[in-house]
Amino acid sequence: MPRNNHKIMGWTMAGGRIAIGSDHAGLGLKAVLVTEMSNLGYKVDDLGTSGAGSVDYPDYADRVAEALAAGWADRGVLVCGTGIGMSMAANRHRHVRAAVCHDAVSARLTRAHNDANVLCLGARLIGEEVAKDCLRVFLATPFEGGRHAARVAKFA
Repeated sequence: MPRNNHKIMGWTMAGGRIAIGSDHAGLGLKAVLVTEMSNLGYKVDDLGTSGAGSVDYPDYADRVAEALAAGWADRGVLVCGTGIGMSMAANRHRHVRAAVCHDAVSARLTRAHNDANVLCLGARLIGEEVAKDCLRVFLATPFEGGRHAARVAKFA
């Protein structure tokens, strides 16, 4: 399947398809992030949840991990109350490098130094504008490689 390149903040990301999932606590913030990614030109696959009823966050972390493994998505975003549960559930998958971010600096460094491929956000801990900043920086920052590459390779 051919993929387009999307330019964001001067950096070109090959692909441009993002899988996103949330539990009930992250539903509102997820909607904000879906709109933001669409406005930036990304194709977004919303993998749920779609209602306010209580759900189990590992189910949605698994869906995003499966989308990455299958090549349906280039990166993932997960939202729950704190981001912590989602990151723990997502990181059970060997191909996932999920990181909880609370600001643009952590989002930049987790991409540049850790080659994170899933951004986890806590809807109960950060506001919408900070979450959008984290998202934009996460999507725009390339992995630096170099001295970090050997460390990241040890994850596999």
